[in-house]
Order: sequence, then C-alpha cells, then structure tokens
Amino acid sequence: MNLTSQTEGQVLLINVDEPRIDASVAIQFKDQMRELSDAHPARIVVDLSRVDFIDSSGLGAIVAAMKQLGNGRTLELASLTPTVGKVFRLTRMDSVFKIHDTPAKALRAGAESP
Repeated sequence: MNLTSQTEGQVLLINVDEPRIDASVAIQFKDQMRELSDAHPARIVVDLSRVDFIDSSGLGAIVAAMKQLGNGRTLELASLTPTVGKVFRLTRMDSVFKIHDTPAKALRAGAESP
C-alpha cells in the first residue's frame, strides 16, 4: 500500500497511490493511515483520485481510519472516481463522510469554515 502525505496549512492531505483498496491491502491501509495521521491535530483529507476499485474490506478500512481519529478530528475524502463514488452512494457512506470534488476544494472548504 502506497500512501503519501503533505501538510497544507492545518490540513493533512493523504494521497492513495494505488488503484485498489480491497481485502488484500485493507490492513496495510489502516495501519499506514494511523501512522500518517497520528500526530496531526484536526482535518485529514484523503485523495482517492487514483483508486478505481474499492470492496467492502476497503470501505471498512476507511471507516476504521476515521474512527481511530477520535473526537475533534475529521477524515474527509476527495476526488472519488465514478466507481468508488458509486460504492459510497450505494452503501450510504456518502452521508457519513464529507466528500469533496478535489483536494483543492477540500482545502478551500476548510479555510471558509469558522
């Protein structure tokens, strides 16, 4: 599982540099998300623009990554491909996560918040 990150102001932007988040990488994804986000205080945005496929294990890993953040910290998603977006809509996870069209829009949305 290849995740890269960069800090943009008060936001940690994590890029998923893999075409799939499925059962074969779900545990690695969850562990790397914990490592990358552990010391970051508030907002984390995950760029899923390179992810073409996600299964229930991958979806569970993203939910687990959100839950391990605890209170006061948010996990937001950006750039869902059509297939991944459909999975989020069908499972109604689009109502659980704040989803942005692009990472840039996610960063602007955070800057506009009070």
